[in-house]
Amino acid sequence: MDVVAWLRGLGLGQYEAAFRDNAIDGTVLPSLTAEDLRDLGVTLVGHRRRLLDAITALGADAPTAVVARVSPVAPAPADAERRQLMVMFCDLVGSTALSARLDPEDLREVIAVYHRAVAQIIAGLDGFVAKYMGDGVLIYFGYPQAHEDDAERAVRAGLGVIEAVGRLDIKSLTLQARVGIATGLVVVGDLIGEGSAQEQSVVGETPNLAARLQALAEPDAVVIAAATRRLVGDLFEYRDLGAVELKGVAGLVPAWQVLRQSVVASRFEALRGSALTRLIGRDEEIDLLLRRWARAKAGNGQVVLVSGEPGLGKSRITAALAERLHGEPHLRGVHGRGREIQVTDRTEPPA
Repeated sequence: MDVVAWLRGLGLGQYEAAFRDNAIDGTVLPSLTAEDLRDLGVTLVGHRRRLLDAITALGADAPTAVVARVSPVAPAPADAERRQLMVMFCDLVGSTALSARLDPEDLREVIAVYHRAVAQIIAGLDGFVAKYMGDGVLIYFGYPQAHEDDAERAVRAGLGVIEAVGRLDIKSLTLQARVGIATGLVVVGDLIGEGSAQEQSVVGETPNLAARLQALAEPDAVVIAAATRRLVGDLFEYRDLGAVELKGVAGLVPAWQVLRQSVVASRFEALRGSALTRLIGRDEEIDLLLRRWARAKAGNGQVVLVSGEPGLGKSRITAALAERLHGEPHLRGVHGRGREIQVTDRTEPPA
């Protein structure tokens, strides 16, 4: 049984290096337990559950269904999707020099440890490892699972990979990585290749741009282009690299090196800046908040919870309230990560 193809058929190709490095083949696979999966670095409960269900299916009396699921035959073109995707290329710095210094078996061990470190960071942020290419790793954010903050996840993953690779202790070597991230519309989902060479293909300019940005990056650096920079706003600190010329990319491309996460009081302001468009259709909610504010000022303590699905404007409403209270004495604390926003305002205690 081709374990790599089986993992990719489940959409969990990011674990193939861990399975390969621990000699998990078709004879061992059916006996794996939840504890074994944890030891292999499968930290997400959803991924462990998916693997355990598929392992159970291997022992069931229905082998045809399992074979059909991991078949290397490419699906019909209709299965491909048009999506906005964040594509990341990660590269191990100095791998050519390492191959000249190390015995092939030692080099293989170094690459395996590096792959595991990258895969763990990517899995922790729900990214998708599409392919390992020697010392390079191709990663998608926004496929197969999309999130409203995929651009932020991709940048955090890039910084996390740089840090994780730098901490590796293997063969007394100091390892460094570099990362390029690009965002754009692609067509993704067609399976190409067979067996361990199979991958989810991405068609569009974005993968090429990500690869060129990675080549531009210095050791221990994450480089992004304009579309990604726009989506992550001021959530990070950057070094402007200016407009650069990239091989195979038409025209000059603005690029930024991501330095670190920024210290911001409000994610809403960091992502959207200080210039806000007019708030429309929320008069009733604003009036309710102002009435509760008036009661609080009169000494009748109030608590208001603003709740709703992501993207409905919770943060925008709280920002509008803050604008209304600008001329009044109050204390303001902001906490939230996209799905939760908590704003607390109160008047100063009387003298």
